[in-house]
Amino acid sequence: MSTDALKGKKLGGMNVKEDLFAKNKILYSMFEPRLEYAWDNGIAINTYLSGLKEGKILASVCTKCKRIMIPVRTFCELCWRPTDDTVEVTDTGTVQTFSIARINFDASRLKPGEKPTIPAVIAIDGASEKMGILHILDEVKQKDLKIGMRVKAVWKPAKERKGDITDIRYFKPIK
Repeated sequence: MSTDALKGKKLGGMNVKEDLFAKNKILYSMFEPRLEYAWDNGIAINTYLSGLKEGKILASVCTKCKRIMIPVRTFCELCWRPTDDTVEVTDTGTVQTFSIARINFDASRLKPGEKPTIPAVIAIDGASEKMGILHILDEVKQKDLKIGMRVKAVWKPAKERKGDITDIRYFKPIK
């Protein structure tokens, strides 16, 4: 039945008060679902993440399009053919765009004195134009932020790396 069809109609039901549950006057069932899943990164992303664990940023090469693509992928999305090789690119780049996030990633407010997060799209040196990654900037004052700013990755120590994007702690300006 549509919302319009329900307008003006009196619907059945009753208000349920909390004490009816406590007195077992209402039958109900509660359960905690077991939500288990398996995740397969696939060959390309697994290669990319394995590179990060080793402190390397890896990219795919398409010899037909003459592109070096980051992150690693199994096919070129322009010519639809398998990529030809995987190469290491540098851990430096150029800020393409950025934002100053004055809330946390869980949408909660920053606590007084807590500094904002600065997510940025970084074009990685050695990769083709407009190939880059979204990551965090740090060790930079807000007044010094600018598009075109040169940055370098700050890596976790090798023993702490797990093979995920946070193996790069953040990018900082190159002085």
